[in-house]
Amino acid sequence: MFGGCVLVKAALQITSLHCKLGSKGFRKCHTGTLHQEKMRPSGSMPQPRVKLVVTGDDLGYCPRRNRGIVDCFLAGALSNVSLLVNGSAAEHAADLARRHKIPAGLHANLSEGLPVCQKLRKRSTLVNKDGFFHGKMGFRKVLQNGHLNMAEVDLELRAQVKKFYELMGHLPHHMDGHQHVHVLPEVRDVFARILSDYGVPYTRVPVEPGLRSCPWLAPPLQEFYMQVEEDAWGSVGVFRKHGIRWPCVYLGLTTMGENMSLTSIKRAIGNALEASRPGNHSILPQCDTTRSDCPTTVELMVHPGYPSDPQQGGCGEGPDSFSQSLDRQHELDTLMDPELLNFYTQEQIQLCAFKDL
Repeated sequence: MFGGCVLVKAALQITSLHCKLGSKGFRKCHTGTLHQEKMRPSGSMPQPRVKLVVTGDDLGYCPRRNRGIVDCFLAGALSNVSLLVNGSAAEHAADLARRHKIPAGLHANLSEGLPVCQKLRKRSTLVNKDGFFHGKMGFRKVLQNGHLNMAEVDLELRAQVKKFYELMGHLPHHMDGHQHVHVLPEVRDVFARILSDYGVPYTRVPVEPGLRSCPWLAPPLQEFYMQVEEDAWGSVGVFRKHGIRWPCVYLGLTTMGENMSLTSIKRAIGNALEASRPGNHSILPQCDTTRSDCPTTVELMVHPGYPSDPQQGGCGEGPDSFSQSLDRQHELDTLMDPELLNFYTQEQIQLCAFKDL
């Protein structure tokens, strides 16, 4: 229906069938060695309390972000990445991810930079008069006003899955949304259908325990996060309907940028464990496949890297202030702190990727 952007759909669906269930019920793929075979030394904890997916978002944004994320992975402080396929350094990122066998998913982008599907750059409800996406808040405003064509959302998301496959040589192990666009009303229905079509098993549901008791968050940021949480709750039924899974607990909003520290990460993980205790499950969006006899599964969203060069990076419009901020280096340093890595070991927290769940 949508022309060249979806020609590889059938081939990608066939590729997804090469996955099988491992002996303990976890998905294992034939496309490469499981990341934990590299990260977890022999004789380490056989039954962790927590399986922690530390996901580095925005891989592909610029070469310096790429290098920082890879350094974090090689230090054992990050276990998973989300790739921006419309990022200016996406090819560089994919090369690094393949070389170092970094588990990767798709960071679906409908809000920043240029569409991947060429036909949408000229005339589309997804872009402004200059051919760029409307921005984080602009996208939400266009959606709220009823001016967003969901067929074009479908077309662009499928083009991004195709681009990911071309770059990485396999389907995404998971798929989430840049700036949380994937949980927005209407968009989430298209998003879920695409994950189901391509057999992408995991996504992100950004509901964070403890978010409502964070006085250090500026009021506008707190308001935005509360709306993200509301949208995330609204996406749960849609994702369940399509058989899509997610970790038991999501973390990352209260620990972003300057708010990241050893203390804040430890506190967030403590909140995660408390929220996942029997009797407290009603405060979390539970995945239907959650089992009480398994370790608590948690995703920690992070944005480490070396600050972007002002003249290099972005998704078509140059790097933004978020990417150029020293907060990126701060997150990198915090995540790689030996004290934090020791904390994981002491508390029986095993870093893993989505494909290891």
